[in-house]
Amino acid sequence: MSTTHLFTVSDAERERAVAHAKSAAAEAAGIPDIPSDTPLRPIGRVAVIGAGTMGGGIAMSLANIGIPVTLIDASPQGLDRGIQRVKDNYDGSVSRGKLGPAERDQRLALITGSLQLADVRAADMVIEAVFEDMDLKRGIFRELDTLAKPGAILATNTSGLDVDEIAAETSRPQDVVGAHFFSPAHVMKLLEVVRAAKTAPDVIATLMDLGRRMGKVAVLARIYPGFIGNALFRNYTREAHFLVEDGALPHEVDAALKSFGYAMGIFAVHDMAGNDVGYQTRKAQMATRPTDRRWNDLILKLCDLGRFGQKSGKGWYRYESGDRSPQRDPELERFIVEESARMGIQRRPMTEDEMIKRCLYGMVNEGAKLLEHGIALRPGDIDITYLTGYGFPAHHGGPMHLADRIGLDKVLADIRRFHAQDGFWWTPAPLLEKLVREGKSFADLRVAS
Repeated sequence: MSTTHLFTVSDAERERAVAHAKSAAAEAAGIPDIPSDTPLRPIGRVAVIGAGTMGGGIAMSLANIGIPVTLIDASPQGLDRGIQRVKDNYDGSVSRGKLGPAERDQRLALITGSLQLADVRAADMVIEAVFEDMDLKRGIFRELDTLAKPGAILATNTSGLDVDEIAAETSRPQDVVGAHFFSPAHVMKLLEVVRAAKTAPDVIATLMDLGRRMGKVAVLARIYPGFIGNALFRNYTREAHFLVEDGALPHEVDAALKSFGYAMGIFAVHDMAGNDVGYQTRKAQMATRPTDRRWNDLILKLCDLGRFGQKSGKGWYRYESGDRSPQRDPELERFIVEESARMGIQRRPMTEDEMIKRCLYGMVNEGAKLLEHGIALRPGDIDITYLTGYGFPAHHGGPMHLADRIGLDKVLADIRRFHAQDGFWWTPAPLLEKLVREGKSFADLRVAS
C-alpha cells in the first residue's frame, strides 16, 4: 500500500487547524437574519418524549443545567428502563469522581417520569425523541398541537427527516424546530438546530442559546436529507463500501482512515453500532430508488448472513467472546471477493491516498452543495459539525478546511477523475467549480453575523 505525504500535517498547519476550529465554533452562534439581542422564550420546564437512550441523555443534559424535565414514555417498562439508565449514568459519574453524590441527587430530583403525554401541558419546550419514523412523529405532533400550551417550543430530535412535514401536522408551525442531539446526548457536544420554513426567529435563538448553556456547539441547518452531518456522512460511508467492492478489504480501508487520524475506521464503527441499523428502511427503499447510479448493498447482505457486528460475534470482522477487538475474517474476505466477481467488478489494489481521497472528497463535494443551497451557513459550520459530532481528526480542522489546505483545484481534479470513473455520486458541485475558476477557497465564503 503506497502513500504520499498529502495528508501529513506540519506543526504550523496543526496550529492553524486548532485556531480555525475555535473561530468556527464561535461564528456558528451567529445567524445573519436573527439579531443577537432577540428576546428569548423562557424555558422553565421541558418535557422529553421517549425514555430511550437518546431521550434519557437529553433529559440529563437539561437537568445538568438546572432545568426540570418530565420524561414521558408510552410503556411502564420503557420508562423504568430509561430512568434506571439515567441513574446508572449519574452513578458512573460519581464513581469516577466527576460528580458529588449530593449533586447527583439534585439532578435526579429534576427528572420526573410520566406515562401520560398530557403531562407536556406545563412545559415551555417539548422535545420529541422517539424512533426515526415519520408516521410516528407526525402522530405525536398532532397530539402536541392540542396538548402543549400556547407559545411552547415543539422540537423534534430527528436525524434527517423533513421538519416541515412534521410541522404541517400542527396549527403552529412557527413553534416547530429540529433539535438533532447526538448520542449519547449528555456527552456529545454537537446540537444541530434545524430551521423549518416557518420556524420563528425567537425559537431558533432560544434553542441556539439553550445548546450553549448545555455546553454544546449549536449549528444551524436548513432542511435537507441528513441535514449537515449525516448528509456528508452518507458520502463517507458509501465510498468506503465501494472501495471494498473495488478491491480493498475492510481492514485496509480502516487502516487508511486511522492513518489519516480517525480513532476508528468506518467498518469497525459499523460493527460497533450494529450493521442492522436502518436495515428495514433500506430494504424497503430498494424497490423505488433510482437505477441510474451505483448503490452500496453489501452491508444488507451481511445482515442477511447474520453478520450484525460485535453483538453477533461477526460482521465486517470477527470477535472473540468477551473481546471487542476486530479480527480479520477469511470467510468474510472470501465473500467480498465473490461479491465483486458477481457484480462484474475487476478488483484492483488501492493506495492509502486513494482510499482517503475517496472517503473524504465526497464529503467536501457534498459540503459545497450544502453551502450553495444555504443548508449550511458557512464552511466553518460544516467543519465544526464534523469536529464535534463525527470524530473528524482535530489536526485537519474539518473537511472544508482540509480541502482549502490541499488546494481546491487539486481536490476538484480528483473529483472529476472519480466522476469519469464512477459517475453520478461524483458529479462536481457547481460552487466548487466556481471557486476554482475564480481562484478562491472555502474560507473566502464569509457571511456577516
